[in-house]
Amino acid sequence: MSDRETAIHYRFLLPVTLSVALGGLLFGYDTAVISGCIGYLTTHFHLDEAMKGWVASSALVGCIGGAMAAGFVSDAIGRKRTLILCAALFALSAVGSAIPRTVTQLVLARILGGLAVGGASMTVPMYIAELAPERIRGRLISLYQLAVVVGISVVFFINMLIQGQGTDAWNVETGWRWMFASETLPAMLFGVLLLGIPESPRWLMGRSRPAEARAVLDRVQDRQAANVVLAQIQDSLRHEKGGFREVFAPEFRPALLIGICLALFQQCSGINVIMYYAPEIFKAIGAEADSAFRQAVVIGAVNLAFTFVAIWLVDRVGRKALMLVGSLVQAVALGAVGWLYYVGESNSFTFSLGGIEMSAWFHHEGGSSMLLLVFILVYVAAFAATMGPVVWIVIAEIFPNKVRGRAMTLATFALWTACYLMSQTYPMLVESDIIGNAATFWIYSVVSLLTVAFVWGYVPETKGRTLEEIEASWLSRRRSIPKKPIS
Repeated sequence: MSDRETAIHYRFLLPVTLSVALGGLLFGYDTAVISGCIGYLTTHFHLDEAMKGWVASSALVGCIGGAMAAGFVSDAIGRKRTLILCAALFALSAVGSAIPRTVTQLVLARILGGLAVGGASMTVPMYIAELAPERIRGRLISLYQLAVVVGISVVFFINMLIQGQGTDAWNVETGWRWMFASETLPAMLFGVLLLGIPESPRWLMGRSRPAEARAVLDRVQDRQAANVVLAQIQDSLRHEKGGFREVFAPEFRPALLIGICLALFQQCSGINVIMYYAPEIFKAIGAEADSAFRQAVVIGAVNLAFTFVAIWLVDRVGRKALMLVGSLVQAVALGAVGWLYYVGESNSFTFSLGGIEMSAWFHHEGGSSMLLLVFILVYVAAFAATMGPVVWIVIAEIFPNKVRGRAMTLATFALWTACYLMSQTYPMLVESDIIGNAATFWIYSVVSLLTVAFVWGYVPETKGRTLEEIEASWLSRRRSIPKKPIS
């Protein structure tokens, strides 16, 4: 360990980071709980394909609103109070989603939860970025993504347990209600833990409260390191006005473009189609309900395991290399998923391998489901180790101190808008006579290939630099788009 690393006060920093990262767990829990409910909701409320997509994606409308509001709210009342508000919305949504009598009531409750998800998705990584020392900032923000995938994995498992408690008729009437209600306890825990965290030191400095900011920084690292960071923050704030117009200033436009494009690329590769519709995807290719839920749990476990890979690598090899490799693997895996659907739908694939007729194996009951699972797991593993956490890290790092909240609002607005469109359109795409399952996943594959090109050409490396150093490098290079790593 270097002297810089030993100066970090982990006993204070890690509990605070983990408490805040619980917002990521609720993010994953709230958005993925629908995967276990949607089939039963379709039967209970007699949903057609368009309404099925609307019910599955309605929370994302709230996410868009929450992301739009969170930047302004967190700048006005602070990061801590904004997160406490999110915790309250999570709890209210969990209860409201469990007791609706109509589709409209369910959708309104889901939108309420979406407001919390959108707010937390922006505020949690921003808070961690503003608190963490630069040498471990990537790893600590990755804990947020780890919490997201823990939430997804936990809710997949809980959905499976609840689904197994009764018959299909019981699940159609009651089981899905317990799936939604189960979010209440983690939401309450999140709210309680937030009472013990400090406010962001960079927000405090922006509100001319240097003594409070110094007190927080002194708890994060030793006095000498805290003094250096405090001086950098003061210097950066002298060069910023903090108005919304400054987000679009020529020197910061490249950062805004990168943040928005990465958010779009992350979502348009189809990750939340997998997370929201996993059991339905496997049922569509012939899996029984119990098997489909088990396969969804496996997806959640792989998602969780490979997020640890991201935590291990992100501050070692950097953000850019991870995104390049991960996007390329995603493209290959998604292309293979589309190919499997094409083969299954066309019945046109046949060859022998070791005397085994592969077309017969593919169409054998369960064979197509297993092959599909393998390539989906490859895709999920690549996403979890790279684009999943790294995009959130970069978005939290690249914007100036005074306008970080507003700029992240625009990036996360783009992210949740893309997520909504993907979730809303997936049922219609796969049911379309023109597009269908195969072409849908090939579209997602092309998006991942475009991501490789964009990251290669335009995204800078931010590993190992303070937020103020990253900001200074934008100021020193007035280009429309940076084409080399920040140095």
